[in-house]
Amino acid sequence: MNVSKVSVPRILVGEELLVRARDQVLLDVTSIEVHGGEVLSILGPNGAGKSTLLRVLAMLQRPDRGTIHFQGASGRAAEHLLRQSSAFVFQRAHLWAGSVRENIELGLRLRREDAEETRALAQAAAEQLGVGHLLEREARSLSGGEAQRVSIARAMALEPDVLFLDEPAANLDVLARAALIEDLERVARDGSHATVLATHDRAEAFSLADRVIVLRDGRAVQAGKPEDLFENPADPFIAAVTGAELSFRGTVVSAQGELLVVRAGETEFAAVGSVGEGTEVKVAYRPEDLFLSATEIHASPRNRFEARVVEVRPSGSLLRVRLEGSGRWVAVITRAAGDELNLETGSMIWVQVKATALHAFPA
Repeated sequence: MNVSKVSVPRILVGEELLVRARDQVLLDVTSIEVHGGEVLSILGPNGAGKSTLLRVLAMLQRPDRGTIHFQGASGRAAEHLLRQSSAFVFQRAHLWAGSVRENIELGLRLRREDAEETRALAQAAAEQLGVGHLLEREARSLSGGEAQRVSIARAMALEPDVLFLDEPAANLDVLARAALIEDLERVARDGSHATVLATHDRAEAFSLADRVIVLRDGRAVQAGKPEDLFENPADPFIAAVTGAELSFRGTVVSAQGELLVVRAGETEFAAVGSVGEGTEVKVAYRPEDLFLSATEIHASPRNRFEARVVEVRPSGSLLRVRLEGSGRWVAVITRAAGDELNLETGSMIWVQVKATALHAFPA
């Protein structure tokens, strides 16, 4: 997990940002800030306002209300500074007719940089993104993955203080996407620039980010380090965004601080949450937090029960196991673990899950 850089000074701040379209609110964010050198992911489903927020932060779109501060400046001064110090990569690669080299050099030429320096910066950016061997190719002959790499190389050649990325891998196939995300992590960590990434993919957001801000219907519902969102989701929506599956409903029969006892049917579970005794709740969990064993293990987890295997379904290098016992559950395990357990439909298995892995929210 990446180390948060919240102690680094803020370089970009948005306050009271509001964007409307007719009578619809597209964006309503009270405060957002970007720290020098960090990777900030803006995460949310389609239509959540991610791209709108990214464009507003980059000062490519004026909000109906609110202020953007960059390096302590605001208004036209901030806009001028940000234009000189940032680069924006759109979801779809926009390349001009001409060679890959000419496309990567374009921004530098518009800035009237020295010709020798321009060539050197473009070469270095192309090598960084793995397209150095394509420099003399016609840009419009490239595949989607190659074209997006060229777009990012063009941005990196400008040596920006802030790099804005608007779902750069969204339109790529699985292999090209995986390869680009791996390279993006290196790009984000090379140098001292800040990176602001908008994405709907939680794996992409959490693997790259120092901090994550989650949007829903144009509003920020939670922000923090990836591990904070995983371990302390604010509501069922955040739990779902981080990969949890809503498992069961129950009633809180005991509450000692945030440690709860939840009764679901005839079974009681230890869970965590900020609700009181008597509250009807939904309990969320992530499938990878369930531990399966052929025999009961008397260890620290308070939640142990026997369940019947309903289905074992391959999911890439993993197995997705549906279970019934003290409710309906889904576990995700490795194929090696599945072979060792000899899982078959109808067989019985012991399930363990820590109280801290079960998050209770008002139903």
